[in-house]
Amino acid sequence: MRLKELRKSRNITQQRLAIELNLNQNSISRYESGEREADYQTLIALADYFNVSIDYLLERTDNPVFYR
Repeated sequence: MRLKELRKSRNITQQRLAIELNLNQNSISRYESGEREADYQTLIALADYFNVSIDYLLERTDNPVFYR
């Protein structure tokens, strides 16, 4: 998942992201390392937060643009 790349490009800590999304910092760390997969609602929250598509988060496309 591109989560770490997106987070770092915006200079956001794991802790800050966790607070913003009402998640646990350990969960963010595990998503970034691949130890754990985000559920459907978390993927939506992450995509909305970074304003990218879920496909971009999951590396199914290199186009971050989200079409509504």
